[in-house]
Amino acid sequence: MLSKVLKAFDARDVEALKAMAEPTIRVLNKRDDFASALMLSCNKIKHLEKIDELEADCIILNLEDGVSQEDKPLALALCAIYLAKHKECSKKLVVRVNALDEGGYDEITYLKKFMPDAIRVSKIKTRKEVESVLALLDEEIELHLSIETKEAWHNLATLRVNQRVTTFYLGILDLLADMRLPQSLLKMDNPTINYILTHFLVSSRAMGVKAVSFVYQEFEKLDEFSKWIEFEKSLGYDAKACISPSQVSLVNENFSYSELEIERAKEIVKLFEMQREKGVTGFTHPEYGFIDEPIYKGALALLI
Repeated sequence: MLSKVLKAFDARDVEALKAMAEPTIRVLNKRDDFASALMLSCNKIKHLEKIDELEADCIILNLEDGVSQEDKPLALALCAIYLAKHKECSKKLVVRVNALDEGGYDEITYLKKFMPDAIRVSKIKTRKEVESVLALLDEEIELHLSIETKEAWHNLATLRVNQRVTTFYLGILDLLADMRLPQSLLKMDNPTINYILTHFLVSSRAMGVKAVSFVYQEFEKLDEFSKWIEFEKSLGYDAKACISPSQVSLVNENFSYSELEIERAKEIVKLFEMQREKGVTGFTHPEYGFIDEPIYKGALALLI
């Protein structure tokens, strides 16, 4: 077990620890249908050892917030060891590096040899920064961006430089702070919050980017968390960041489609394609109502 190897770990041994991780070619996980993205701090060995048991579709191997400055070298080494050990994983493994001007570039340069499924850059600001990261990365590694600065918000429509930029995460508390807006605004009935959530989602989807909703910090308030999930789902979200296994369970349960919804979509697709072969692209069904191409495309999107 990795924990046994590191029982006597001393900060001075980071370089020796790094030597335990050999650069490797991994089978990259390209899934984009994840609902729950669970944040795990890479300096917590016991958390890393339990990844295979977790319900989360996507694991964020975190090197940024939640990892103290003195623990960051350890977290980086353990992250590399974990990636090297897991050459293939059913969960999407995304490494969240520090801001580019706070060590992010060095972390990306080191970790790209271990082929994470994606690199997530914190506190991104400009298209130029995105381009500089893409120039560093292997072409098979996805780039995910944390939208949590006023500059990123202002430049949002320009940040998908190419198809390797696949996912945006909304860092709403940092965003509010950077815009000098009170974090007390974070309520479901607040119009500013509604605007931020809807604009972020619609803008991301228009660019072909997956939009992951914000972390709800009060992880013990599961009733309130459930209300947020229900609200975000009503807006159109299908993914949310999490900080506890309990949150993951609720996200997976609520952001998945029911068997009834799936069967309905299958029937609509089947009916439309049958009628389309006859040259009919708009008709009324006694159970499903009027079915035309937009209805068909909506049903098809649910099944993909």
